[in-house]
This record gives sequence, structure tokens and C-alpha cells, in this order.
Amino acid sequence: MLFECLMVGLGGFVGSVLRYLMGFIKVHESTTFPVNTFFINMLGVLLISFIAYYITNSTSANVDSSTLKYIILFLKVGVCGGFTTFSTFALETGDLLKTGNVEVAFVYVLLSVVVGVSLIFLPDLLIKSV
Repeated sequence: MLFECLMVGLGGFVGSVLRYLMGFIKVHESTTFPVNTFFINMLGVLLISFIAYYITNSTSANVDSSTLKYIILFLKVGVCGGFTTFSTFALETGDLLKTGNVEVAFVYVLLSVVVGVSLIFLPDLLIKSV
């Protein structure tokens, strides 16, 4: 359990530092659209989808299952989790759609966006009411 936590933590460190460094990429934003965050999220989706594809399609790889578990924890949970949680959201939604759970995927996306954006206003409401 300790080594698993270490793998997640190290991966999270790498992902968080990468996200921080990506913020230094200069983008001429002519609109208020958050271009850097959008590209970080899309890059995270691309990364986690390649990791998931590799894991599900490379059963004949010369990697034993315990090593593969640590690689998954480092890359998927750690790096992608530190880089962006949107990648996990997209992967889970895609998995729901692939398995025919269209209604659940729709509810998940709708609730995630509506509740997530709504929660942005909660601190203002709570602080102003005190």
C-alpha cells in the first residue's frame, strides 16, 4: 500500500509540475476563452486515452501484472490526476458510452457540469451570509 501511494504521489508531482509549466506557454488569447486550460485538459484526455488503450490492448506485453499496476498508478492516477482531472472525467464518460450506458453518461456529464459550475458560487453565498 505504501509503494502504491508513493507511485501516485510521484506521478501527481510530475503531472502538477507539467501543468504549472504549461501555464508559461504564451497564447494570444483574443477572447475570454481559457485556451491554456482547454489545451491542458485536451492533452490530458489524449494522454489518459493512450494509457487506457495500451493497458487494455497489450496483454502480451513483457510486463508482469504487479509492475503494470504501478505503471498505471503512476501514469493514470498520478500524472493524469495531477495534470488534469478532466481526463478522468472524459475517460469515465467514454467508458459509459462504449458500454451502452448512454443515459448514465448523459446524467454524469450534465450533473458534473451543472453542479461543478454551481459550486463555484457557493463560497460567495456562504461568506456573504455570515
